[in-house]
Amino acid sequence: MRDVLRFLRRGKIVALKNVAPTQTVLDYLRGQEKSRGTKEGCNEGDCGACTVALGSLRGGRIVYEPVNACILLMGHLDGKELVTVDDLAQGGDLHPVQKAMVDTHASQCGFCTPGFVMSLFTLYHSGQRLARAGIVDHLAGNLCRCTGYRPIVDAAIASCAGKADDGHGNDAALLSTINDGTDLFIGDALRFLAVPANAATLTALVAAHPTATIVGGATDVGLWITKQLRVLPKIIHVGGVAALHAIAYTDKKLILGAAVTYAEAEKYLGEIDPDIAEVLRRLGSKQVRSVGTIGGNIANGSPIGDMAPLLMALGSRLQLRHAKKTRDVALEDFFVSYGRQDRKSGELVWRIEIPKLRPNEVFRAYKISKRFDQDISAVLGAFKFKLNEARIVSARVCFGGMAATPSRAAGAEAALAGVSIDQPQSWSKAIAALAQDFQPISDMRASAEYRLEVAGSLLRKALMEVAGASDTRIVGEREATW
Repeated sequence: MRDVLRFLRRGKIVALKNVAPTQTVLDYLRGQEKSRGTKEGCNEGDCGACTVALGSLRGGRIVYEPVNACILLMGHLDGKELVTVDDLAQGGDLHPVQKAMVDTHASQCGFCTPGFVMSLFTLYHSGQRLARAGIVDHLAGNLCRCTGYRPIVDAAIASCAGKADDGHGNDAALLSTINDGTDLFIGDALRFLAVPANAATLTALVAAHPTATIVGGATDVGLWITKQLRVLPKIIHVGGVAALHAIAYTDKKLILGAAVTYAEAEKYLGEIDPDIAEVLRRLGSKQVRSVGTIGGNIANGSPIGDMAPLLMALGSRLQLRHAKKTRDVALEDFFVSYGRQDRKSGELVWRIEIPKLRPNEVFRAYKISKRFDQDISAVLGAFKFKLNEARIVSARVCFGGMAATPSRAAGAEAALAGVSIDQPQSWSKAIAALAQDFQPISDMRASAEYRLEVAGSLLRKALMEVAGASDTRIVGEREATW
């Protein structure tokens, strides 16, 4: 077990011994390395001013993804490459993305510009040539306070148009030398940063330190540090365990390791149903989805987390692990009450088993939020109906934002059994039952009355779509006006 954190920076290996468990990458860059091109904006992963590129070895090459340095912890850098806006210009020549930003007059006050440049750097290296709408999606996690989006998108169209040729991404062999499968542990029994490299080390550490904070992507834990100022003396990162990144699928189900990120999973989840792909497109941002994990979202147990209602409607199950022992639990049974899950001390969410839709099953999901992009749901509804011709045999009706936990609507589900999908007058009892299933609260996102009204409308919308009231199922329609 080594006590040195290692990552690649400007073609060289950086080795750090004194790393605090909760030190962020942004604090390291600006305070320790003195690379101050990366800016601090919101300090909670929303505005994108702090965006940097994180390079990972995949299939023998380096893949760059945008991440928010303000909430990314130093442990995430172990075995990765870090690229910032300070690294792009070479010998006085601007990077193609930077030059396009200048040529299209895409910088106004300039504060957000480093973040936009780094998001475009990752797009430049993706090899994709996106239309305007796709570029808007890619930049959804970057906020321009001067509202100068149009020329920024023009810069993306001009520069991100083919094969990358900028001198970056050529150090895969060097990066592989620090991905040697060894465990990282910096500190002592009272205060430490740990990045286990295998399942045995991870489960042993968690069993020995059940009060340690388990970190997947830190897209929530990062805010505990930067906004709530929590003291977290023991941090265990799970991203180094290959088993937790495993993705397996058959014709009946999809199995995700708990550390699989949204970016890694979205292709497979989207293949189950296009509504899932659309919700994922609006979940956080590219920066959040690059590191945020499916298992972390579930383990955190947020009542307004977007993934849980989707997975619950599909009938997903969790595998929990403590040392070498595992147990299975239905996802809806995992959420006990607000802030409390059916997870014993030292137990980890290990994997998620997600049934695929059968030929006689249909699925619908809708996210309601004040903003289209990068916003927390006021209500998220997910529905699965098992049909026998026009009759509903059974239904799974699930909501986020309606209770202290993501929940099924038992009364509405019972009222839908046996209902004819082609007789809208028969739906009213199920829609009315939602008022008994849920007693939502009012908060800054929505009032209780609004939530109940919306929940009923979403259930009606799902039934209307399944009944064929609309000839076209509209998924992901929006005009890119930038």
